[in-house]
Parts: sequence; structure tokens; C-alpha cells
Amino acid sequence: MSLLADLQNINLSDSTEKIIAEYIWIGGSGNDLRSKARTLSGPVTGPAQLPKWNYDGSSTGQAPGEDSEVILYPQAIFKDPFRGGDNILVMCDAYTPGGEPIPTNKRFNAAKIFSHPEVTAEEPWYGIEQEYTLLQKDVNWPLGWPVGGFPGPQGPYYCGIGADKAFGRDIVDAHYKACLYAGINISGINGEVMPGQWEFQVGPAVGISAGDELWVARYILERITEIAGVVVSFDPKPIKGDWNGAGAHTNYSTKSMRNTGGYDVIKKAIEKLGLRHKEHISAYGEGNERRLTGRHETADINTFCWGVANRGASIRVGRDTEKEGKGYFEDRRPASNMDPYVVTSMIAETTILWKP
Repeated sequence: MSLLADLQNINLSDSTEKIIAEYIWIGGSGNDLRSKARTLSGPVTGPAQLPKWNYDGSSTGQAPGEDSEVILYPQAIFKDPFRGGDNILVMCDAYTPGGEPIPTNKRFNAAKIFSHPEVTAEEPWYGIEQEYTLLQKDVNWPLGWPVGGFPGPQGPYYCGIGADKAFGRDIVDAHYKACLYAGINISGINGEVMPGQWEFQVGPAVGISAGDELWVARYILERITEIAGVVVSFDPKPIKGDWNGAGAHTNYSTKSMRNTGGYDVIKKAIEKLGLRHKEHISAYGEGNERRLTGRHETADINTFCWGVANRGASIRVGRDTEKEGKGYFEDRRPASNMDPYVVTSMIAETTILWKP
């Protein structure tokens, strides 16, 4: 097996200028990530230098068998932490051969919103807190839990240490470093309230890059868990009962919010979000009704409320923001399986472009 590891770790630059580009896209469910690799003649510095590619959309639930070709448009590149060297990961979105975005291409509409002059002028910043649960592969049960049984109640696990409290830290740290290597603006990690559950944060990221970076961070995580023989779940409530769910709290600010007098802008933005609560909830992830119950640090799914330092609210404003009169707020409603292209662009559209 050492020979296999040696072959995997070959430094291509010792013998060729060619590189490997791993093209990544989102599959038909809207949550499944797919990828395949191709050889390029040499290193590249941006997605515009990359060729378009195609795949069999009938095998991903994105095209009929009689007209199965879907075209990949490269949109963002990252260093490949698995192959190293000049090899790259390429985040793509998907189009018909005629150049129309396919229905599951949520990046296209997000990019339109983020390129709107009013949105561009506000420089929307995002920080996304991605929670996830590590599962034992053959039993679909959280890592570190007794098979068919339960650990002790929640309390000691949040940011906990020790073999009886922190399960899967090697995976979490490997992912952290791999994201930093890739060029993703990952800003931190922590153990979560439910044992076997963890969180990483991506941001601050501007506009469409928040979605690109979070999707690639998810891709890297799933590749690492593949190596470790563990399953990663983004289900918003993986275990029923008195256990915390998994969210993707989305921190947000605009230039106006970050400047003097920004707290008034924040309050007006939150008011607009409240008026479109149902529309946002419908776009904030599948199965979110199992998580947003009014318990376990959530607001009820049918109720919109906000507060300062209130983790039981739909929108939380930090104490520092209130004190300084400017800053950001946190939308606590998105589920862990949300599409960051949809959520980030919808928040910008509602708070900047929508005129109620």
C-alpha cells in the first residue's frame, strides 16, 4: 500500500508542465456534489483560461437520456489540497448546449443579483456558519455514539475536548487546513452542542464568492470524510428528540451598515426581511421545519422576530453592533443544507433591491 500512497503523492512538476483540473458541479438534488478531472497543458491563473466541459446529465437527474449533454462553465478556481502542486479545483455551473442555465443552476440568478449596480455599490459581506454531523458509515448514526444508543445529554460537547466529548477532530482539522491551502477564506471551526456535530465558518466573503467558497469547502469536507470512511450529513435535524439541529447561520452586512449610522440601516433591513419571512423560509433548506421549532436555540418557523444577543430569534444582532451603532446581523433561519447561492443573493435582493 505504500506504493499506492507514493503514486498518489507524485509531484507532477518534476516531470511535466501539465496539471490536473477537478471540475466540480452541483447535481440534480441541489445538494449532491459531483466532480471529474481533466488534464490541462499548464498552470492557469483564472477561470477564464479554462475550457468549458460537458457531462451526462441523465445520470445526475439533470437531463433526459435522449438529450443528455450538459455544459460546465468554469466560474472559480482553488488550489487542490489532495493533489497539491499547480493542480486545481474548479467550481462550475451548468448550462444547456444552447447556453441556457439548467433549472438546478442557482448560481446564474445569484450572479445577476450580485452584479446589479445597487448591490455592487453596497459590497455585501457574508460570513456563513456551516454546521454538519459526522456519521458512522454502515449504521448511519453519529460518530462517537454507541450503536443504537445515546451518549450523555448535551452540555459538555460544545467546544469540548477529550475522547469522550469530541468525536472526529482529525477530520475537522484536516478540513480546516485543506481549506486554507485551497484559498478558501475559512475563518474558524468549533465542536457543536450535539456530540458528533461540528461547524466551520467561511467569510468574510463578498457577493457571489461566498457561495463559491462554501460549496468548495463542502466538497473538500466530503472528500476528506470519504478518505476517513465516515459520512458527512447536512441534514438540519439528523437525530430526533432533545438534540440540537444543524444550521447555516448567515452573517451579513452592507457598506451602509458598516458605516456610521449603520444600525438604522440594519433595523430597516431586518424589517424588510420580516415582511418576506415566508418566501425566505421556503428557500432556506429542506426539512427546516424539523429544526426551527422554537427550541434548541431556534425561533419557530412560522414566527419572525429579532433581538440583540438573542439566539432564540430569527435574526440576531450582536452586542457590539448595538453598542457601536454599526456592523452586521445574523440570519439564524437557514438550514445546514441550504444553497448558499440562493440564501446570500436572496438576502441582498430583499435588503437592497426590494421596495415594499
